[in-house]
Amino acid sequence: MDLPVKATLELAMLASPVVELRQYTLKPGKRETLIDIFDSKLIEGQEEAGMTIIGQFRDLDRPDMFVWLRGFDGMDARKDALAAFYGGQVWAAHSNAANATMIDSDDVLLLKPAWLGGGFDLSGASRAGLPAGEKPSPNKAMAGIVVIRIHHLRRGAEIGFASRFEVEMPPLMTAPGIRHLAAFITEHAENSFPRLPIRAGENVFISVTGFDSAEAHASHEAALAASPAWEAFWQAARPDLTRPTETLRLSPTSQSLVG
Repeated sequence: MDLPVKATLELAMLASPVVELRQYTLKPGKRETLIDIFDSKLIEGQEEAGMTIIGQFRDLDRPDMFVWLRGFDGMDARKDALAAFYGGQVWAAHSNAANATMIDSDDVLLLKPAWLGGGFDLSGASRAGLPAGEKPSPNKAMAGIVVIRIHHLRRGAEIGFASRFEVEMPPLMTAPGIRHLAAFITEHAENSFPRLPIRAGENVFISVTGFDSAEAHASHEAALAASPAWEAFWQAARPDLTRPTETLRLSPTSQSLVG
């Protein structure tokens, strides 16, 4: 059955049926250099090529990690957008400077929304403009934090895990200062742009949550640890987990849409 027009329009406002979660290991002390280049030079060119630059972050627990998310309208659109950008003038002009900050840029998970409407809603998001010649300042990073939890699952378990999460988690995330932002599972389609590797063979469920502060996140974690419903969810999920959950505590840069 076709979706009603209103529902179709609402889903169209959600960002990207295909999303990359990219984690870059940088040379010591080079993160601010890359953020300066990325936020002031590389966003516009990628978006003109057909991508959505969803968010870019400093990892609060790993000082030499840069984490970012970008989205595409589909796998074919991903191929075309990446070919246009990496074969274009913007990347040619800034690639040497950007690559000089990096040790590894191949830690990439290819994702899709975990349920209908599970992606990012960017309908009210905007990116602050920068005056000509001004660099994004680390002092203008957003006050809140974004927490990404990566759950590694056995193949075939992701749909059941996502269904339980969609139903059982919202009541546990109603405290002030908490915002569920998105949820994803692995997109198992073949990499449509092999020039940029992805982590093949992964099977993950990813939740993305916004908090007003690091303190709000810590309080939320303490509340969850004391929650019987939280414990029951994880007791049921434990047989499907293949390794420990990864938790990324991230500070959005001043040019991130998500924060």
